[in-house]
Amino acid sequence: MKLTHLGHACLLVETDVRLLVDPGTMSDLAALTDLDAVLVTHQHPDHVDTERVAALLAASPGARLVVDPDSAAAVAALPRLEVARPGDRLTFGGTTVDVHGGLHASVYGPVPGCTNNAYLVDDGAFFHPGDSFTVPPGDVDVLAVAIDGPWLKLAEAVDHVRAVRPRVAVPIHEGETVDPGKYAGLLAAFAPDRAAVRRLARGEATGL
Repeated sequence: MKLTHLGHACLLVETDVRLLVDPGTMSDLAALTDLDAVLVTHQHPDHVDTERVAALLAASPGARLVVDPDSAAAVAALPRLEVARPGDRLTFGGTTVDVHGGLHASVYGPVPGCTNNAYLVDDGAFFHPGDSFTVPPGDVDVLAVAIDGPWLKLAEAVDHVRAVRPRVAVPIHEGETVDPGKYAGLLAAFAPDRAAVRRLARGEATGL
């Protein structure tokens, strides 16, 4: 599997297919083609930029668009739309994607939440939780872990890595952070011994 961090929460996952997760307003999506699917975890603009998703689908006419229930209305006019819910299993070529999650992590008190899909690729090879602390069943090899946002503190990110216990934790959700290296370093300092924290160079495919 290869991963390319395209900014903030957006990752290109390459197995035998090309899956793009969470192309939002802080992502670098220039010249992306030949996608098999665009997966959206939830409706917030930093995870789904509707206009740019339309352009991605036009550049990849075979790509399916998979979204959580609350995002469906915002992208209803886009082609090849599928609404996925926790418990669903999706297949793209020889790659499986199981849908977990349910709700966005609480932002603050009575602030209303929204649905949030978490995507597990190939039975644990990779897990993108969106904006949640979902812990999937079974082992996870590579975990995308948010390190900054109004809905989390770094201790919760550490707790998430400790709960999932991946081989590799890849920091994401750092688009509004002035010093993402600092947060990634703190995550590495407190993560369990089994988990190697690895920052991905933006825009470079990395084998994991």
